[in-house]
Amino acid sequence: MAIHPFKNEKSDDWEKGERNAELQQALASIREQFSTNYPLYINGEEIYTEKTVPSYNPSNHEQVLGYVSQARKHDVGKAIDAAEKAFEDWRLRSFKDRAMYLLKAAEIMRRRKAELVAWQIYEVGKNYYEADGEILEAIDFLEMYARKAIALGEEQCVNTSPGIENRLEYLPLGIGVIIPPWNFPLAILTGMTASAIVTGNTVLIKPSIVTPITGYKFMEIMQELHLPDGVVNFVPGSSREIGDFMVGHKDVNFISFTGSKEVGLHIDEIAHQRTKGQRWIKRVVSEMGGKNGVVVDETADLDAAAEAIVTSAFRFQGQKCSAGSRAIIHEEVYGALIEKIVERTATLKVGNTLENPDLGPVIDEKAYNNIVNYIELGKKEASLALGGSSDNGVGYYIEPTIFKDVAPESRIMREEIFGPVLAICKVSNFEEGIRVYNDTEYGLTGALFTKDRERMAYARMHMRCGNLFFNSKCTGAIVGVQPFGGYYMSGTGAKTGTGEYLLNFVQAKTTSEKL
Repeated sequence: MAIHPFKNEKSDDWEKGERNAELQQALASIREQFSTNYPLYINGEEIYTEKTVPSYNPSNHEQVLGYVSQARKHDVGKAIDAAEKAFEDWRLRSFKDRAMYLLKAAEIMRRRKAELVAWQIYEVGKNYYEADGEILEAIDFLEMYARKAIALGEEQCVNTSPGIENRLEYLPLGIGVIIPPWNFPLAILTGMTASAIVTGNTVLIKPSIVTPITGYKFMEIMQELHLPDGVVNFVPGSSREIGDFMVGHKDVNFISFTGSKEVGLHIDEIAHQRTKGQRWIKRVVSEMGGKNGVVVDETADLDAAAEAIVTSAFRFQGQKCSAGSRAIIHEEVYGALIEKIVERTATLKVGNTLENPDLGPVIDEKAYNNIVNYIELGKKEASLALGGSSDNGVGYYIEPTIFKDVAPESRIMREEIFGPVLAICKVSNFEEGIRVYNDTEYGLTGALFTKDRERMAYARMHMRCGNLFFNSKCTGAIVGVQPFGGYYMSGTGAKTGTGEYLLNFVQAKTTSEKL
């Protein structure tokens, strides 16, 4: 099989023509599958358990999409044993051999794209555009990591010395636990799993409890690949019951996690408590969200800034870790820019994602209540410029909400809300804007709108974030184009979609032979 240079997957327009007909057929087909029971998948075997949990449609929270079996500790133990056994052969495969599985998985995703988009609409509450982007990213991860792994498996350049032949090679770590988030339950799951198995590791996947069917659809693709039994195991279950057990198990070598700061810090703490019989220091690769913002100075193109701020804040209901929930605006353009932001936001439609609105529902009741509480707090801390209403009668719907005249030290300016809420702050100069931007414990994405190149240079050195965008929105980083990942309380700094990311899942070994 010829391996062509990497190219990002092209998007589809699901609103028109044949693609729309294909999507409507997929949505109808899935409706007929509602209430299906989904199993665990351990060592190549489907296992149905007595205990199941329902997955609900956030656009219609009385609609059950299916029931997913729940793993207990003994199931996790069985999965770890299977992964350990599979590792002994899988680690010996060549990087190219393992990469071929990823390229085949990408082809399967292309073939099943309409179905995967439909599941995003039903289970995750994404509109057509956001659902399509999810599948594109998943395919890009497979294609990118396959190629980067092949390069990693090639002979590494090391210096030689007279009479001695030296070699450096990369070996896998062992068994990993993959814990993906609910907001990108296919793309991030794919990226974390693909990077682990292509480097020779074996894994256990614990999907989010609110989007487990999407996780199982990924497992169907893994089954279609005919991977050796035990390389990828699917163990959905209660975090309280199996989470710490998995993370702290003596035979687990690494944990890949994307989710909230609180859970990520807990995982890191458990992982680094040595367990009896544990022989290695576990690695934790985590991404934990952010309190991202857009800084606008007095030289900026205000129409472009307004469009970027609205897109960054409200796409996918503000439920992206990169969402721009803060706008920090120079006083000279403050009033004019707020008018443009409010005007654009007022045109956004909220509704059931089957109807492809601008905004769908937030994911569940817990998220809904948390966001509503922050909106009530915002009404006390600042001035409500737009929105503020919510309705969970049928789905978990929240209007895009804007607060202006927000004090830099206020909670809605510093704490992650993870919903369609934008806080706007006025500053008197550019440097103050950067200071306000940095006044949070996170460091994921940021954007600066300016025509002053010296200010861009200043921002490169002083805006504390892993991904910085000039005169653009702060969301939508593309695999292989804008390596993604942050630091501080946003994560461990690993950059996804790069060859560097694969180094998190290998260890280097040097061999020297005297000739």
